[in-house]
Amino acid sequence: MKKFYITTSIAYASKMPHVGNDYEVVLADAIARFKRLEGYDVYFQTGTDEHGLKIETESKKEGITPQQHVDIISNKIKEVYKALDISYDKFVRTTDEEHVKVVKNVFKKLYDQGDIFKGKYSGYYSVAEEAYIFDKDQIESGFGPSGDKLIWMEEETYFLDLKKYQKRLIKHIEDNPLFIQPEARKNEMLNFLKEPLRDLSVTRTTLDWGIETFDKDHVIYVWIDALTNYISGFGLDENFQSENMSHYWPADIHLIGKDILRFHVVYWPVVLMALGIELPKTIFGHPWILFDKVKMSKSVGNTVYTEDVLKHFKKDVLRYYVLHEIPYAQDGNFTYELLISVNNSDLANTLGNLVNRTIGMANKYRGGVIKKAFTKETYEINLREEALALYKRVKEKMDEYKVSDALEEIMKVLRLGNKFIDVTEPWKLRAENPDELDGVLYEIIETIRICAVLLQAFIPETSAQIFKQINTDKTSFLDLTEFGLIPNNHKLNKAEVLFERFDLEKKMKEILGDED
Repeated sequence: MKKFYITTSIAYASKMPHVGNDYEVVLADAIARFKRLEGYDVYFQTGTDEHGLKIETESKKEGITPQQHVDIISNKIKEVYKALDISYDKFVRTTDEEHVKVVKNVFKKLYDQGDIFKGKYSGYYSVAEEAYIFDKDQIESGFGPSGDKLIWMEEETYFLDLKKYQKRLIKHIEDNPLFIQPEARKNEMLNFLKEPLRDLSVTRTTLDWGIETFDKDHVIYVWIDALTNYISGFGLDENFQSENMSHYWPADIHLIGKDILRFHVVYWPVVLMALGIELPKTIFGHPWILFDKVKMSKSVGNTVYTEDVLKHFKKDVLRYYVLHEIPYAQDGNFTYELLISVNNSDLANTLGNLVNRTIGMANKYRGGVIKKAFTKETYEINLREEALALYKRVKEKMDEYKVSDALEEIMKVLRLGNKFIDVTEPWKLRAENPDELDGVLYEIIETIRICAVLLQAFIPETSAQIFKQINTDKTSFLDLTEFGLIPNNHKLNKAEVLFERFDLEKKMKEILGDED
């Protein structure tokens, strides 16, 4: 069995993540589910980044310890992921003992072999970003990328020597075209790497809440701490080995936001090269979700939280929206108005309507029992042909991580299903051509089954409801290669509404009233 290891970046546990953050985890979940359905041995890892100044600050405000704070946030994040049907195999916390042990071993090894060295650092620092700022325009303005006031800092620190591995890293990127995706992100990183790399500060003396080094005044910073989660989750020994490490590494894909691409494409590969560990196969910098065309951000304050959305919409409405409406390489927009519109047009009117009206006609015209029959007339839509070709088209998109495009391929066939009903007019066939009616109903039900099998990766709860309504156990990807697996004289169950159609004005009043 082929293995497939997929990771997300780990959520920062200062505050709850918003819809823009959770999009990444839903995206990874869809990829992981699809690979499992294809028969891969999948290992899907996510987690929480639980050290840093923001967490120290938040816990002081709350009058609790940093550990108590991250325990609360981490558990809440797990609850949100459960509510979204996130099927992770490992949830790493950077306060976990096994993670702390690996991070200390990484730091010590890199220090012992001269890749990390002690020095002094000075520069303008952004507390919001927890990073030194080098952008000339930002330094001149006095404000960081999040709009926070920059402060001048001088401190003793340990540096990671990036220059030592710069040429090797450039060669790896050029020799491995799939290492950075999408293509535009690769070009950005190669342009960045044309300039000499600065030594990277990897410890802090001004921070208490972090993993201590052998030097008692220093704690290990995020570049070593958080990034190491991608291997620490395997429970490594002192030589960075374990059974899971040998089996699953290298990662097939690190799925991350495009804003943290540099950390994963430069800093993390340098650490791995220094450790003598193979680099991940692909680092995918996904686009952002914008809120009303502005990047969703906790520091900006324009966030929409997942738990609030789920008070008003089914989980699969949100899953569908972020998977379908955020393109492969371009930012997508989120507003409640757009969410309602997509729910109504795609989920209620297209998917829900096709399932409901087809089962309804089968119950009305055939007592809920369908015969295994095929149409004999020629129509402008060949539904059998479209349904049989669907898996190949979806797979091609998913293999390129074009999840939105893959989902759209399924929606195209569902739209054709509704059009097929309009073209064939089953209500007329009942009296004029009963045999043709049997063929029409059977072909639509089989098409629904095939679409539902593929939709398991994207909206799993809805797929399960469809399988129940059409009363089938032909739900694996092995059941996609043949059209006609539903047997003769097959009894369907009662049709139930999959998605409610909302009145925009009423729904917005409900949502805004709840926020007040």
